[in-house]
Amino acid sequence: MGTSGAAALEAKKTTITPKAVIYQKYGSRASYEVEEVHESVQNGCPGLYIPQKGPCLYQCRLNLPELSILSGTFKKKKDAEQAAAEMAIQKLGIHPLVHSPNVHDAGEELVTRIAYLFSNEFLASQHPLSGHFKATLRREGDLYGCVPVSVIAVYDGKISNLCKLIDPKAESNPCLVISFVLQAAATLPTLITATEGQLWIRRENPYPPEVMEPLLVEQSCTLGSVCVQALLIPSSLHEDIKPVTLDVSSSTYYLDVIAQKLGLLDASKILVSRPIGKASSETRLYFVGSDSLFVEPSSDLNGKKPDIFEGSMNARASYLAGQEVYGGAILASIGYTWKSKDLFHEDVFLKSYYRMLIYKTPSGPYKLSRESTIAAELPVVFTIKSNWRGSFPREILCTFCRQHRLSEPVFNISRYPGKALSDLSGSQKKLKVTELTEDPGPTSENAANHGDDETVESVSNFRCEVKVLSKLQDLILQCSPKDSCRKETDCIQNASLKVLSWLSSYFQDFNMPLEELNSLADALDIKFNPSHLFKEFKFCSTMYPNQQRIIKANNCVDVPQATGEHENYLLRVEGPESGICPSNGSLACICYSACLVMEAGHTKELIESAHEFEFEMGARAVNPHVETAVAQMSVGQSAFLLVDLPSQELILAAANDSARALSLINSNICRLEYCITLLKVTEPLEDRMEQALFSPPLSKQRVEYAVEHIKKSDATTLVDFGCGSGSLLESLLDYPTSLRKIVGVDLSLKSLSRAAKVIEHMEEDQASLFGDLVLSSFRPSVLIVSTPNYEYNVILQKSDLPSQEEVPEGKGQSESCRFRNHDHKFEWTREQFSSWARNLASRHDYSVEFSGVGGSADREPGFASQIALFRRLPWRDECVRDEEPVHHYNIIWEWSNGKTSKSD
Repeated sequence: MGTSGAAALEAKKTTITPKAVIYQKYGSRASYEVEEVHESVQNGCPGLYIPQKGPCLYQCRLNLPELSILSGTFKKKKDAEQAAAEMAIQKLGIHPLVHSPNVHDAGEELVTRIAYLFSNEFLASQHPLSGHFKATLRREGDLYGCVPVSVIAVYDGKISNLCKLIDPKAESNPCLVISFVLQAAATLPTLITATEGQLWIRRENPYPPEVMEPLLVEQSCTLGSVCVQALLIPSSLHEDIKPVTLDVSSSTYYLDVIAQKLGLLDASKILVSRPIGKASSETRLYFVGSDSLFVEPSSDLNGKKPDIFEGSMNARASYLAGQEVYGGAILASIGYTWKSKDLFHEDVFLKSYYRMLIYKTPSGPYKLSRESTIAAELPVVFTIKSNWRGSFPREILCTFCRQHRLSEPVFNISRYPGKALSDLSGSQKKLKVTELTEDPGPTSENAANHGDDETVESVSNFRCEVKVLSKLQDLILQCSPKDSCRKETDCIQNASLKVLSWLSSYFQDFNMPLEELNSLADALDIKFNPSHLFKEFKFCSTMYPNQQRIIKANNCVDVPQATGEHENYLLRVEGPESGICPSNGSLACICYSACLVMEAGHTKELIESAHEFEFEMGARAVNPHVETAVAQMSVGQSAFLLVDLPSQELILAAANDSARALSLINSNICRLEYCITLLKVTEPLEDRMEQALFSPPLSKQRVEYAVEHIKKSDATTLVDFGCGSGSLLESLLDYPTSLRKIVGVDLSLKSLSRAAKVIEHMEEDQASLFGDLVLSSFRPSVLIVSTPNYEYNVILQKSDLPSQEEVPEGKGQSESCRFRNHDHKFEWTREQFSSWARNLASRHDYSVEFSGVGGSADREPGFASQIALFRRLPWRDECVRDEEPVHHYNIIWEWSNGKTSKSD
């Protein structure tokens, strides 16, 4: 797969904006003055006027030699400027054309732009590049007024765009931009270009006194010097990154100071990268070009890449810059900006470098947005907007593409025919609904009707296809999810998250076999071009050698309660049980700290901490050690766990003293210690939906149903399969019954600290096996099975939830509603549940009757929770009494005659 980038760019049509048209005609003679406009908003009481501040609006005045134009009011400054320019174009009778720029036109425009940069007008402008021009006028001797070519190539966006029109490869090859700038300057008699391999341009005639005098006054007001912390990145991966100090005075050019740190006398051969990190950042890499660059510039504007580099390739600097960097490089945050005439500067420390590395990973922007590089993980599922914390998947994907110099991701939305949902009568309010379905299709008649009076509304479904392309428009990957969503924004978020999840897997193992990479892609509905993928991320594998140490989440592994010296997970929970425990779908709020500790325990270094950190249980929004610990806690308890170290990059990106942390890591005898306290738990959406519509809540109604039938059966022993933390069994203790022994059974120790499950948390085929296992091996006299009625979801999801804006997306549904909990693997309709229960009862000589709680059997769509009551047939009783008991389970805890005991 893939497209030809060159062909795509050649066919592109460009429409000139109104401001560009004005600039072409007037240049710097056109000036824009934007002012804020305050509009008052009157209240609704007649005769009483109370002024209130309205939204912030802007209008723009465009001043031209012939006329002055005032625009209307707009929410954005740029819109006001464009509107003023468009009004001027109409009044002046200018007719902008849509055109396809060619190499010749772009070459001529480049020459014109270079000439303007060295004009008197530009030197007095607020353009960041003019700051460099002014600084070079403070240089002495032969370097007076010599402007490094790389500065012109990097700091002027118009020149960069023109060079990309000449040759699209200039986007990824800054050497071409330098080449084109030198060639254009060589055609101008008013300029002097460098000779003998020097990479600078200067004006032939000096600036007049009336231009220089304001600059001298400006310089006298900024006397003094600043010390800026920067980093030296050696080309060899075996050498450590070292801090350096840049001592910059008002009488020197800061690029000359950087050049001296790299072993040069001046900045004539210094090359400058594009911004590292955010687009507004002034953090850049500075490195050295060779002496062999263009002794005599060629007149051919399609020149090939010059050999301008010396030394071996610097993999670390190349990765950060997104271009080839050779030899040592300085990473510094310093330069001139639009905001001020003064030199901007910020210190760059080792922690800054590692945070930049993390920011370039697929999950990095999410970790940094949560201010948690150690504990936070990019969730594997987008459930509901209100449960999501940190940057959203679409924003993260766009950031990732920008960081790797890729095109902005392309989102193609498809809309599918709507489905009918009933509008509830009475006082019930509507709840905004987001749905995720496997395939659009007709809903059942029962699911679409409730009550005597219905109003049918149409609901559309959306699918989102995502494409990630290189700057040359080569297709890298394409995600075409089969799932659809009710909301357009949510289908975009889900598709973006699939792409990020797959890229995260790739970043964690760059040596992953292609077959395995394809398998992961197929599971996420992704197709990719291997050659384009490997080309765009060629520097990554050398930058993340320790990624294999990153712990991958696995919700199916029990936590070893180990105390041995060599275990890789040690856990201790302290504090009294409060009974309030988190479950899948709930929001857990914790405070935590993560420290590096020596195995002897005498040295401890704080790496990361948070007073309040909230995340959704079951979405893998934190690393698995933290989530597993929290799952075993109740509110108010604290956990202390000792684990193996995650990747070095994560630790150093979080540590305040990176040098200290690095020395501990290199000692190879330290581990990571978490101290976690569970502050509060917000119930999962399923519970909140039920509580909003039913009184008493469905959970209480289910307990009362069980108690009623326990009393009728005179049972003395009760076993709860899938007991979780035992919340159902605890509730039973509040009722007088004939029970003498209560047993809680679950599949794993980890599950016991979760809220109680029903069978919908299993896979559907496992649920069938569960029924056969219970009735054949345990052979209870009575078995009560409750599970959500999927057809009732349409009612629940149209109920009103306080402060709840959205509801979660399910997985694999063929109807128009989502599951009640994103952790549910399936939910059955009444017909499906009836078929399963009747077949199960027939195979094992049981009778079965159906009931439920919440709703009514006589009114569509039935009960909210459907219940099957299995009774062992009388003739089987004799057979059971004659058989030897066989234990197919391990008892975790049991209640007998008022006493509770736990199994070791």
